[in-house]
Amino acid sequence: MLHPDFVLAFREAAPYINTFRGKTFVIAVNGECIARGNLYGLAQDINLLVSLGVRIVLVHGARPQIDEQLRIRNLPRQFHHGRRVTDAATLEAVKAAVGGMRHDLEAVMSMGMPNSPMHGACLHVAGGNFVTAQPLGVIDGMDMQYSGRVRKIDTGAINKRLDQGELVLMSLIGYSPTGEAFNMTMEEVACQAAIELKAEKLIFMLQSNGLVDADGVLHSAISAEQAETIQQRGIDSDEVNASLPYAIRATREGVGRSHLVSHAEDGALLVELFTDYGTGTMIARDALVKVREATIDDVGDIMALIRPLEEQGILIKRSREHFEISIRQYFVVEHDERICGCVAMFSFPDEGMAELACLAVSQERRKGGFGDLLLGHVEKQAQLRGLKKLFILTTQTAHWFMERGFQPAEIADLPAARKELYNHNRRSKVFIKPLA
Repeated sequence: MLHPDFVLAFREAAPYINTFRGKTFVIAVNGECIARGNLYGLAQDINLLVSLGVRIVLVHGARPQIDEQLRIRNLPRQFHHGRRVTDAATLEAVKAAVGGMRHDLEAVMSMGMPNSPMHGACLHVAGGNFVTAQPLGVIDGMDMQYSGRVRKIDTGAINKRLDQGELVLMSLIGYSPTGEAFNMTMEEVACQAAIELKAEKLIFMLQSNGLVDADGVLHSAISAEQAETIQQRGIDSDEVNASLPYAIRATREGVGRSHLVSHAEDGALLVELFTDYGTGTMIARDALVKVREATIDDVGDIMALIRPLEEQGILIKRSREHFEISIRQYFVVEHDERICGCVAMFSFPDEGMAELACLAVSQERRKGGFGDLLLGHVEKQAQLRGLKKLFILTTQTAHWFMERGFQPAEIADLPAARKELYNHNRRSKVFIKPLA
């Protein structure tokens, strides 16, 4: 018996699997996640990511575990401007908490019991002195002692471990060149590691579902500037307030995307990464890309966009009159409110088919997936209109379309009205893609 929901979900995930293979993700898990016993399901999902070729750096926090160690030792908790003041006795409590957590994490990541989702997994966990730290010093008259900040990340050593298929485990303890240990924040370590490793993603696993504004609205995908504005207006979550500035900073310093994802919901990490709709909050550096219907005001930009492809013979030349008459059949993709791609869709409803034409992306954006975005938009539009097949005519881009599910076809397979307009001198090849 077929399970269409599974098939559709797997197909939807396939492009993400291809995109993420070989990329580095830095995942930050706070101590509350481990304290609440939510680690087992997350460990399964992380193992799955590694098996799909994702390079994982796991950074863990330990706030509740440190507090418990302080309670056991009858030591006070002391904070200054939101940072723990770490004296020598507190540092010993930090070491004990982090050491215990490391053992717990290694144990759960090593599980491979029969009849479990991790059966057969042989994930090696690597750790070490990957973080060079420096002291915070005296802040507003308060000596922070063994509280520190990141000075350097040993990206060479980390990448060697990742290249061998290992998971790299990092904690909030760093070491100075003089051999001293310093207590840092998980958020800073994860952020700095993501930046220096040029990671594709920085993911904070939180108790909350993501970035919820003062009106109770969950934002699923926003720019760094929008996220900053929301935080300035107030957020009712200490953990989001702690993580969000680092998520924003990471995207502004080269990390592809930052995510805030709930560790309380089983499978939330996979839903966030492998579906279009996600489950938490994704933060991008720039204003997010959008596809919209073209208007008459876009004709000049579209003509400028496709002119280089017309000159190369990849696209046939089209007049301004053509665009003005057919503009409602065109879509454009905007990046930061600037048009960087276009595509047209001409419907043949009697045959249940649509033609994809005039697909063009600006030179500087051709590696950004905008062509795939436009193709996906046309496919969805065709499906919404009840059309079953999408076809293209091309002379020089056959392989690009074949890699995306188009199959060679004959002129005779075209709709009758399109066959009459076929240019035999140009000898374009025909490709058709069935729409699910």
